[in-house]
Amino acid sequence: MSNAFELQAEFREDMGKGASRRLRRAGKVPAVVYGGNADPRAITVSHQELLRQVENEAFFSNVITLKVGDVEQGAIVKDMQRHPAKKIIMHIDFQRIIAGETIRMTVPLHFVGEDVAPGAKLEGGVFSHLKNDVDIQCLPKDLPEFIEVNVTEMKLDELLHLSDLTLPKGVELPDLTHGDENDLAVVSLHRPAKVKSVDEEAAADDAADAEGGDDAAEGGDAAE
Repeated sequence: MSNAFELQAEFREDMGKGASRRLRRAGKVPAVVYGGNADPRAITVSHQELLRQVENEAFFSNVITLKVGDVEQGAIVKDMQRHPAKKIIMHIDFQRIIAGETIRMTVPLHFVGEDVAPGAKLEGGVFSHLKNDVDIQCLPKDLPEFIEVNVTEMKLDELLHLSDLTLPKGVELPDLTHGDENDLAVVSLHRPAKVKSVDEEAAADDAADAEGGDDAAEGGDAAE
């Protein structure tokens, strides 16, 4: 984990929708931190600071230091609610972490080598990303910001599955413990969909017009 994220937080006692609205008007985001063998605590964080930090994708796959006064607590983001139409964060949930306890996170996939893969470079294939993130399980110290998917050697009509991923030390994929049916495809390299040329479309239109003319002629014969 190369990025260090810190958020100054404050405990809050007022609860309910009215209290949350007042906090948002004051530039604060209602939040909760739970887990870690301690009771859940309601907190607030700065909306402006939170907006700045969530612009970095790594914010969601790193251990974040929550600072309340002189007390620091490592935590991970478990849920965040945004306003459906405005650039406003409505609420955020944090889960406390304990150094020796396994955590489960969703981290993004980063695809590398698409420009040199034989199936794309030599055969004109196109990539489809079937998954953009993946659930992992690890200790906090082993938490990666992302999982790299190396497609450098992919050929046309090939797939890479979860089981094909190279994982950092200490990282596991929980899905693979539940049977082969959960070994989902991550990326495919396939032939591009055929696009009709202008000439082909014109020929198809002419054929349709001719067929329509024949039908009209047959209708006229029948009327006679």
